Amino acid sequence: MKILDWYILKRYLFTFFMMLLLFIPIAVTVHLAEKIGKILDNEVPLNEVLIYLLDFTIYFAHLLFPLFLFLSVIWFTSKLANNTEVIAFLSSGVSFSRFLRPYLLGALAVGILAIILGMFLAPKASEGFNAFSYKYFKKGRGVAETTNVFRQINDNEIIYVSNFDIKSHTGHNFTLERFEGNQMLYKISATRIKYIEKDTVYRLSNYVKRDIGADEDKLEILKTKDTLFSFDVDDLIPVIYAAETKMYGDLKRFIEKEEDRGSSNVGRFKLVLYRKWSLPVSVFILTIIAVAVSSIKRRGGMGVNLAVGICIAMVFVFFDKVFGVMAEQSDFPPLIAVWFPNIIFGILAIYLLYNAKR
Repeated sequence: MKILDWYILKRYLFTFFMMLLLFIPIAVTVHLAEKIGKILDNEVPLNEVLIYLLDFTIYFAHLLFPLFLFLSVIWFTSKLANNTEVIAFLSSGVSFSRFLRPYLLGALAVGILAIILGMFLAPKASEGFNAFSYKYFKKGRGVAETTNVFRQINDNEIIYVSNFDIKSHTGHNFTLERFEGNQMLYKISATRIKYIEKDTVYRLSNYVKRDIGADEDKLEILKTKDTLFSFDVDDLIPVIYAAETKMYGDLKRFIEKEEDRGSSNVGRFKLVLYRKWSLPVSVFILTIIAVAVSSIKRRGGMGVNLAVGICIAMVFVFFDKVFGVMAEQSDFPPLIAVWFPNIIFGILAIYLLYNAKR
């Protein structure tokens, strides 16, 4: 590798990690200052707080990964331009494409790091971060969908419960319907269902089972009945942030299972899945945009480049959030919602790169 490549690559990675080391402690301090009252009121053990802050650090870093990279590239490339180093490189016969190569190598390294974070570290951190938040900061708010839970648990069975209490594992107005094709075979209903953890059984109150016959139906009525079902208690209390806490393979299987059940949250879950791959791609796109914007020496100096970069970053975040909400709240395809900002900014990157070469 040439001296130029090493020089730019070291500056690329050094500035990026320095940006993380500068901003993450600030974010942790601000977040802790905001939550310290609730932490003290709840008398949270110190070890839990430290683990939570570590989870928050990973969660926060992964969330803003592309923006940290974008601003760091603009920062050090603007310094190169202001010191006329970029002009010196290009005047020596180095083409702009060749000048861009170490940036792409740096983007590759950061992209691999983003994949590792998204596939393995961020899900575990998200689980701890959300669990702690709902336990101590969001008391009274539902961590799960507990009203009007309607789920298809396999190809033939559908369950419904009007409401479910997580602490007592008790639900009301429970029904289970089993079908064979379009024909209902039987229906089980109960005014109350309770999961008995020590016996791993479900206790049904005012149990009624109706077997659908060709000529007449058969009824079984009991005051109480303990029985086993093919679904888990988690099927009655689906966690809102479940997709964020699963590694890639588990997440794919989870989404397939939710699709079979006819879950209304499949769009939200697919957003999490697709972002695991769109984030590394956005690293390359934002790197190219940052180089194209900041490699030109401007009259206003680094301040102009940073202002332009911050505006572009805000627009990128705006597109990402708007299309994400559209996919969660409507039938807008999650795949398009995740990749549309990358496509738009990819076109912008090509346009800016073409003009920078000129």
